[in-house]
Amino acid sequence: MGNQYLEGAFAPVANEYTLTGLDVVGDIPEYLDGRYLRNGPNPVAEVDPELYHWFTGDGMVHGIRIRDGKAEWYRNRWVRSPRVAEALGETPPRGDYGLTPIGANTNVIGHAGKTLALIEAGVAQYELTDDLDTVGVCDFDGTLAGGYTAHPKRDPGTGELHAVSYCLLNGNTVQYSVIGVDGRAGRTVDVEVTGSPMMHDFSLTERHVVFYDLPVTFDSRQAATIGVPRWLQLPARLVLSALIGRVRIPDPLAARRPGRDSSDAAFPYSWNPRYPARIGVMPREGGNGDVRWFEVEPCYVFHPMNAFDDGDTVVLDVVRHEKMFATDHLGPNEGMPTLERWTVDLADGKVRESRIDDRGQEFPRVDERVVGRRHRYGYAPTVTGGGSCADTLLKHDFVGAGSVSRSFGAGKTLGEFVFHPSSPDAAEDDGVLMGYIYDRPTDRSQLAILDAATLDDVAAVNLPHRVPAGFHGNWVPTA
Repeated sequence: MGNQYLEGAFAPVANEYTLTGLDVVGDIPEYLDGRYLRNGPNPVAEVDPELYHWFTGDGMVHGIRIRDGKAEWYRNRWVRSPRVAEALGETPPRGDYGLTPIGANTNVIGHAGKTLALIEAGVAQYELTDDLDTVGVCDFDGTLAGGYTAHPKRDPGTGELHAVSYCLLNGNTVQYSVIGVDGRAGRTVDVEVTGSPMMHDFSLTERHVVFYDLPVTFDSRQAATIGVPRWLQLPARLVLSALIGRVRIPDPLAARRPGRDSSDAAFPYSWNPRYPARIGVMPREGGNGDVRWFEVEPCYVFHPMNAFDDGDTVVLDVVRHEKMFATDHLGPNEGMPTLERWTVDLADGKVRESRIDDRGQEFPRVDERVVGRRHRYGYAPTVTGGGSCADTLLKHDFVGAGSVSRSFGAGKTLGEFVFHPSSPDAAEDDGVLMGYIYDRPTDRSQLAILDAATLDDVAAVNLPHRVPAGFHGNWVPTA
């Protein structure tokens, strides 16, 4: 049996590279001084294609250093989790690895002078060097235990990182946290939710924190199939259901069949039609008792594009999936996600839901300077069935002409694109978009640098191999 998340654009690479003398087409803007970093799953060892879920592959960070109009180097490095270190014959890093030894595979950011590889669900975060070698487990100088999130939001005014984290061992609570510019947690708030949801992301405005309590939840039946004989699966399911949130369970996600790697483990979250779909709005300085909950139509949101306050309403632009992990437990393959605007009316207690764009799309981004503020532009690659990005980049204009698009042609697959301004006070689309484009005929990738205003080519850094389809990345400027 094949697995689309191990083939084509998703196929893992087997080597770590350090490349200089990179082939550059066009002129890289002189104002770019930093690293373009991108994280994603790349199993270090052979996995069972019948069980492998895209979200459980070992993390690999890809980076390109740009300075003075040149691409100085490209590096790719596995995040040295215990499993990766063992496979590579190295000493594993010290620290609390969390719920499972998966290396952080979902996002990579710069904060407080450190490079951090991030993941969710109670799994350990890792600090990396500027050259992407693993330093060790990150717990924010001992101020935040029990995992973090792959989707923190940086307040553009204060530089603080805001986050909402979940872990199946925490039962019916998620945690809101604020990491200061010193890299330490200054505030945490536990918020009660309906059950044990997969709360992949959240939204931040200038006044509010928004929680997405949606019907993808921990599935004891899925978890009970991990390395358990069929005749024991019902008792195992009952035990897991009874223990979640009460006692620490010995590594259910990493449990394995004899001789199998934990990347083969069944993914333990599923669509739950009995779980209420709702969003919570909490004042930034509030607590659990201050959260107001609003019902929405059943759906799932991996990624909001942005959010902002508008008088007595909170406006949320989100990529909405009708269902998730209902029939496919190997990846996000439940129909086309579309861009919607949800307007939360705090006065009348209702949410107005409207469709912005019918085209399938994911991995939405905005100018980081407007996170939590009213935005004009947003960017997202189109997607096909199975969660694979297609060949077209969308630019949405929420004030002017709706949206424009650019197709890169047959045989191309786009990843997430991030924006960087030409100067600190430049207009919202005055700068460049950066993202990887994979060319199927040559099995190679390039870092495309586009004019954000026109989507035209500015420059491209060509690589002699594939960068597998992954998740999230960021432009990390030189301090």
